[in-house]
Amino acid sequence: MKKVGLDTIQRMLREQGYISERGIAMSIYLSMKLEKPLLVEGPAGVGKTEIAKVMARALDTQLIRLQCYEGLDSTDALYEWNYQHQLLYLKMNTESGVSKDELERSIFSERFLLKRPILKAITREAPPVLLIDEVDRADEEFESFLLEVLSDWQVTIPEIGTIEATSRPFIVLTGNRTRELSEALRRRCLYLWIDYPGYEKELAIVRAKVPEIDQRLSEQICIFMDALRQMKLEKTPGVAETLDWARALAGMHLDHLDKQTVEDTLGVVLKDWQDMRHTKDALSELLEKTGVQSRIG
Repeated sequence: MKKVGLDTIQRMLREQGYISERGIAMSIYLSMKLEKPLLVEGPAGVGKTEIAKVMARALDTQLIRLQCYEGLDSTDALYEWNYQHQLLYLKMNTESGVSKDELERSIFSERFLLKRPILKAITREAPPVLLIDEVDRADEEFESFLLEVLSDWQVTIPEIGTIEATSRPFIVLTGNRTRELSEALRRRCLYLWIDYPGYEKELAIVRAKVPEIDQRLSEQICIFMDALRQMKLEKTPGVAETLDWARALAGMHLDHLDKQTVEDTLGVVLKDWQDMRHTKDALSELLEKTGVQSRIG
């Protein structure tokens, strides 16, 4: 595993078009240096998962992703048996004179083991980056299981025994604060909060990610998005929605915003019908407030 310095992290962020403050690069660097998990929280769509991608690329290693959801259990995260191959193997060897004990040892071996993200991550020769995405969507029981694995870096499979980590992966956990994570998990991690970007930062992101966009249009999009986030919305749009909107409008070869265009394309930015109605009702005032109308005029 190659050594990576702070300046390398900053360069890798720039190369991927990831516009960030020095604090983000420092958090990634310290996570690698101290070999501690990095917990990244913030609103949806602000680039949290990109942190893991940057780490994997900087370290020139594999990225392994565990997407969390309600009801996720250890089987989904660790392993399961390939039952179809086990049954096929049994059918092929039932009449071959092989003893039942030998058959049982054979079918419950690593040959028939399907490794899920956590087991896959700890059995890699070269330490990968393990992304545990939206950990707050999983329940507290899974979080407790996760603590045990992260503490001991080994897992026990009843039919095989204990499997110790070949190497310790670099870990990035992300969360949208849909529920409060335990103090025990937080203590084991370095912490990074990523908020919605301000106008200047978002404009730099748009121009880096959508280089073909008209300069005036990019400015108007970012002014509008900054004002939109000041409204009371059910689902505030993130940078991901800004980029989708910028790509859509640039693809339509537009060079400015107008009220009709905004109304027709709001579904790219907003994902809740109440937000859509509320925004359309306030659209004239919103456009005037952001200065978009005066720029067009």
